Amino acid sequence: MDYLATIVQLVLFPGLVFTAVAGLVTTWIDRKVTARVQMRVGPPFLQPFYDIAKYLIKETTVPAGSTRWVFLLAPLVGFAGVLLASMIIWNALLFPHKAFVGDLIVVLYLLTMPSLSVILGAFASRNPVASLGGSREMKLVMAYELPFVLAILVPVIKAHSIGLGQLATTWSSYLAPSGVLAAIVAIVCMQAKLTLVPFDQAEAETELAGGACLEYSGPPLGIFKLTRAMMQFVVPMFLITVFFGGLNIGEGGIKIGYGILKYIVLTVIIVLIRNTAPRLRIDQAVRFFWGPVSAAAMIAVVFALLGW
Repeated sequence: MDYLATIVQLVLFPGLVFTAVAGLVTTWIDRKVTARVQMRVGPPFLQPFYDIAKYLIKETTVPAGSTRWVFLLAPLVGFAGVLLASMIIWNALLFPHKAFVGDLIVVLYLLTMPSLSVILGAFASRNPVASLGGSREMKLVMAYELPFVLAILVPVIKAHSIGLGQLATTWSSYLAPSGVLAAIVAIVCMQAKLTLVPFDQAEAETELAGGACLEYSGPPLGIFKLTRAMMQFVVPMFLITVFFGGLNIGEGGIKIGYGILKYIVLTVIIVLIRNTAPRLRIDQAVRFFWGPVSAAAMIAVVFALLGW
């Protein structure tokens, strides 16, 4: 029975099907709102699902001279990372007292795997334009991970715990000045982690024609697209768990609705930033994260240590 329950969790909820559907719905909201801002109609509700299905029936081509097995396995690395991260986060939200110690650290590592998969795939393709995109992705990861981790330290200090279950039931971290500042830093880093404007330098269609994923087609490209859609759902859920007291599951309909509202607000922030900010150059993005963003994150950590 335990084995069957594990399979159900992995495939249905909170595993593959739930995370994939939620991610694709989030991308539809993103595309629909973006279209309205640009005075267009936007895609129908099922368009993201059609797109993924189309990729899965297309032919997979492997560029000559590439490292074949790395090129084909790279998309699965990121996909597995975001799927496992989603399951750990939802386990902490649904059963906060059953979450394992240190799951926060595990999720932080897992959420870097989609970026690592893009880097691996780009360099394995041996395409110079794709390699340039992979190089940009590598620099961007090195830039935003430092302030992102520093921001996560603030609720850890406030809650005296590195467990997501404890953080999901802590409300004091975002009511303090340190929590507010850390949350702002984390939201900025989230935009880069999702590779959305102004931090989409790795693909930059107008510069690199798709960049890191240039040589991908068929199911591998579909897995990359699905992974990115799932990240648009998982990363905001992670920030809600760490900074904003979780979804309040099990505390009544009004509390659950308030929890869902938190997710909607974060999604709206993502869309607004994407549609109002120009793309930065990669050197500007690195200076931005290593400069003012890292400084703000360190100030938040000091405030948290002082009890503010």
